[in-house]
This record gives sequence, C-alpha cells and structure tokens, in this order.
Amino acid sequence: QVQLVESGGALVQAGGSLRLSCVASGYTFSSYCMGWFRSAPGKEREFVGAISQRGYYTYYADSVQGRFTISRDNAKNTVYLQMNSLKPEDTAIYYCATGAARLNGGLSGDRNDYNNWGQGTQVTVSS
Repeated sequence: QVQLVESGGALVQAGGSLRLSCVASGYTFSSYCMGWFRSAPGKEREFVGAISQRGYYTYYADSVQGRFTISRDNAKNTVYLQMNSLKPEDTAIYYCATGAARLNGGLSGDRNDYNNWGQGTQVTVSS
C-alpha cells in the first residue's frame, strides 16, 4: 500500500523558516521523482517544486525560487522542503506527491503528472 505522510507544518512569523518532511512507503521511492504542491484557501493546488530520482535535478515555481529548497534522502524514503524567508502568501496546506512513471526522469509542474498524494501539512505565516 502506497503511503505518503507529510510533517513539519507550523505557525511561523514572516521571514522565518520551516522544513517539511514527507516519508514514503509501499513502493520503490528512489525510482520516482517527487513533487511538492500547496493549496491556499480559495485557490487551486499549485506547484511548488520537484526533485529527480537521485536528487541531481530540481525545478521550482517562480514564486519560491531562491527561497525554497527540495532535497531527498533515498535511504530514508524521505523528501524535504526547506522553506526560508517565508511570506504570508506562503500560507497553505503543503502536499508531497509521487511523479508518474511516464515522466521517466523528467520534472513537471503539472499536478496531473503526479499521484499518490499525502494528506498535507498546514503552514501558516503571520505578518
């Protein structure tokens, strides 16, 4: 049974930092790219960033480029999202997801290219 479990969400002041974690189980984690997405109230789920199978390549949304960093530890079946210089507009529920096999090593910002979503973790940034 495939499962993704996010953690690390919290209430933080603007300018602060958080690190989110996503632990995967039930499949060969190292064989798939991973993505992070977020959903803010009243908005559609949007792409945050993605990382390749071995972590050599990353891809970020313009809104987080230079502030957020994705990494992974395949030995721990875990992907991380380091978030620095947080802004109130970063407030959202953050989800990790497994890239579809058809990506074949490529990275995508399209949510339709991901499956096996986690339950999400709430990040709230106060001004």
